[in-house]
Amino acid sequence: MRIRDQRAYDEPGIDLVPLIDVILVLIIFFVITTTFDVRSTLQLQLPVASAQQPAPPKTLNILVNADGRYFVGEQEVLRTDVEAVKQAIAAAAGDDRELPVMLRADARTPYQAVVTAQDALAQLGFRRIAIATAPEPQS
Repeated sequence: MRIRDQRAYDEPGIDLVPLIDVILVLIIFFVITTTFDVRSTLQLQLPVASAQQPAPPKTLNILVNADGRYFVGEQEVLRTDVEAVKQAIAAAAGDDRELPVMLRADARTPYQAVVTAQDALAQLGFRRIAIATAPEPQS
């Protein structure tokens, strides 16, 4: 008589749970790292003016893009209210209120966004404010 082993035979297989975990981590990594390059895609179309003066060597740069988002120096301001813009400007400028300010706003920027930036600068005591423009096209 044959004596058979009653144990079930194990079928070889691939466990997918660790593979899914690794793929999920890679997807999260790629999603997060693609958002680091936001400033390089910032395209400004400056308004046109006939006369253009060079900017002083040390200036505080404030950028307002077409969507009305603010960038003070190298940092983006996350909120668009006056208080948030004032805090970002004060942090970038420190105590120097004589520092020249270059306000660069896209030509398609809502007017209120430019006024908000100018209001924040005035409330902080900045008086040397220049607005960047592009030269007129030569015809």
